[in-house]
Amino acid sequence: MLKVIIVILLICVVLSLMSGLVFLFKDTGKPESRRLWYALGVRITFATLLLLATGYGFYTGELRMGLNAPWHETTETANVTEGSEEAQ
Repeated sequence: MLKVIIVILLICVVLSLMSGLVFLFKDTGKPESRRLWYALGVRITFATLLLLATGYGFYTGELRMGLNAPWHETTETANVTEGSEEAQ
């Protein structure tokens, strides 16, 4: 569930970044427009939530990195098996 939340937050960050770019081009001649600033605030909020969710995932152990990643388990098992056969 946490991984789904992280993906959704990442998509929201990218969407708010794109909306800020659109507002930048559309509101170039309008100094009173605040839409770009609002898009920046939304992006900062989503990015903060994304960092908090990622930190929570690492803190609780739901997210792992390094040699604890799921794709390393099969490689390590194969290497241990090969190493024990060579030793015999």
